[in-house]
Amino acid sequence: MATSINILIIEDEAVLSMDLSDLLEEEGYFVTATANNGPKALSLHRQNQIDLALCDIHIKGEWDGIETAERLLAERAIPIIFLTALTDKLTLERAMRLYPAAYLIKPVTLPGLRAAVELALRTFTQSMAKVPDSNPGVSPAAVVKEEVPSEPILRIDDAVFVKHKYQFVKIKIAEIEYLEADSSYTFLVTSQHRYALRLTISQVLTRLNLPRLVRIHRSYAVNLNWVSTFNEREVCLPTITLPLGRLYKPDFMRHFTVQ
Repeated sequence: MATSINILIIEDEAVLSMDLSDLLEEEGYFVTATANNGPKALSLHRQNQIDLALCDIHIKGEWDGIETAERLLAERAIPIIFLTALTDKLTLERAMRLYPAAYLIKPVTLPGLRAAVELALRTFTQSMAKVPDSNPGVSPAAVVKEEVPSEPILRIDDAVFVKHKYQFVKIKIAEIEYLEADSSYTFLVTSQHRYALRLTISQVLTRLNLPRLVRIHRSYAVNLNWVSTFNEREVCLPTITLPLGRLYKPDFMRHFTVQ
């Protein structure tokens, strides 16, 4: 099942914080919480599964927005959007050291906010995918970015983000039941939704890179965790029976151990 992306707003101007919340929720995102200071933001980050933080650089209190963001990232890496008016060079250099996923300049507009959230998610997930396992000390955002594909599939931990009705939605990997190809589109199917991606099924499989998602036909791939029964010609899931193509059968069968 898809869920809204959970956003934390860190802003000490109450009116602006409410405006940002309203704009984000109108776009289909979920504002999990708001904080007007750094310690509260850190506490909320620890208590909730935050997917993205929108942080004003110049919040008042014990920590400014830059130190707050640094402490959030020390707990768990998430995309950070810095919110700022024109600022001095020294502050900007401090902010740049954290490799924020995007900047949003005040006064905030809906098109600017929409673009910043999308850019932040793309930048963060691309950079996370590029960090070598053998060098965990490398900052994900420090890695050089490659060209963003026109139809992105973003992945963080146990979820993927796909574009649906002009915004990203989050889908738990375990809830993907199967893929269905239809001309130049591929449908990503869960028990409750079908998401159309302007990609071939081969491109979707490559970008998802999930060992349990296996091609069984030129038009279908299934999540092995959802397979209930199969025979020589068909693979059965709880809600649908799909064809098992002759050319794809050997690869499908190799995932099963004969006792």
